[in-house]
Amino acid sequence: MAEKDTICEQIVQAAKKRFSHFGYAKTTMAEIATDCTMSPGNLYRFYPGKLDIAEAIATEDYSKHLDHMRKLAVTAGKDARQRLHDLLFEELRRTYHKLEKDPRAYEMALVISRERPEFANWMLREERKILVELMLEAERRGEFVPEDKEFTAEMIQAATMKFRYPQLWSKLTLPKLERELEGVIQLLINGLCPKMRAQAA
Repeated sequence: MAEKDTICEQIVQAAKKRFSHFGYAKTTMAEIATDCTMSPGNLYRFYPGKLDIAEAIATEDYSKHLDHMRKLAVTAGKDARQRLHDLLFEELRRTYHKLEKDPRAYEMALVISRERPEFANWMLREERKILVELMLEAERRGEFVPEDKEFTAEMIQAATMKFRYPQLWSKLTLPKLERELEGVIQLLINGLCPKMRAQAA
């Protein structure tokens, strides 16, 4: 099993380099196989197609990001307002900078979102879990207690979807997106915890 994992990681790293340099559309399975010093037939034993490799790359990248987000959700020394703020701004800035810096990543994100909607659903589910963890921590600290945390997490996602994949939905600059997100967060916080709103006033 360890050998298979090593080969899969080798394939993923080779594909990352190809996709980053030439783009997803212009990369072939045969080229990835050559970079891994294996035959195309052998490559297909590990990944049925190029899209499967792209999804593996995206899964690995987003899993690391989710670990970071989870730490932000429960960090000590910050109240729920600040933790939610940090979480949503981190999502905006990370994605915005990644897609600005690497247009090839934008191309791959478009393909995966179109061809593998279940991957986007997986990301949303995992992010909702983190938002629920944030609310459970807020409840533990006596900050706010939404009755239905799963529903609240889903509605936070719906309200901030534009800021999760900004280049997919708008052509606004990062400062303009940050200004809008700040306003949306204030509305969310005012609804979630009116007591904190009164204290801040």
